[in-house]
Amino acid sequence: MALEEERFDGGSTGIAWRRLGEGPPLLLINGYAATKDDWDPAFLGGLAARSTVICPDNRGIGESARGVHEVTIGSMATDLVSLLDDLRIREVDVAGWSMGGFIAQKLVTWIPDRVKSLTLLATDTGGTRAHRRSPEVDAELTDRTGSPEEQADRLIDLLFPAGFAAQVKSGASEIVAAARARLDPEVLAEQEQAMADWYGPSVPPIDRISELARKGLPVLIAHGLDDRVIPARNSRVLSGALEDAWLARFPGGGHAFMAQEPERLSSLMSLFLAR
Repeated sequence: MALEEERFDGGSTGIAWRRLGEGPPLLLINGYAATKDDWDPAFLGGLAARSTVICPDNRGIGESARGVHEVTIGSMATDLVSLLDDLRIREVDVAGWSMGGFIAQKLVTWIPDRVKSLTLLATDTGGTRAHRRSPEVDAELTDRTGSPEEQADRLIDLLFPAGFAAQVKSGASEIVAAARARLDPEVLAEQEQAMADWYGPSVPPIDRISELARKGLPVLIAHGLDDRVIPARNSRVLSGALEDAWLARFPGGGHAFMAQEPERLSSLMSLFLAR
């Protein structure tokens, strides 16, 4: 059965978003080149059973305005603070996948008194502690040559193990290709620079989050063990830095493991959020 949801254009913030479910608000932040409509429906449905799930488009992606400021991890986090203010959400659970996890970490350090919990999906600490993907995988991820269909096939091969990737291609390759065709290459280039800067010399937010975790911020870390985009050993680095964090590792899971294990992951997150 289709989920009932509300959809909004950017309004005063310029950030488009969708909202579904009932319960405490959960801000779900997507990653590189991904929109609010790219989440797996079964995964969203599981989360919406106990939360009001708010899925934004990052600036310049999907239906969100590009704005006048540079696309950085910080500017994307700032957009989401403004969105929460606009929605009059005082306290929120925050979850981020991949680059969305970078944004989530930045966000929680800026508004720690408003974040009830932090869920980090297939992401890393940034800075020198992070285990980075190989240059070959990075080149594949950012390769925008060829037709949208060719780009879609390359992306699917990166996000999933071979067997599952074949299933996705047979059922959703055209949808992914159409989504790729709508993306703005200039915004993607800025997102790519933002991700590169995440590993730069500036101090990443993990130390501040570690301090918040010691003071009681609940953290869930989940990662697919066959992730080629952000290697799974990053989950151990995160859990080592964050006191009392829950750690879940999914054997056979690729980078987009929420689409492989939607029920298991959404059930785990719901259990964590209800703790």
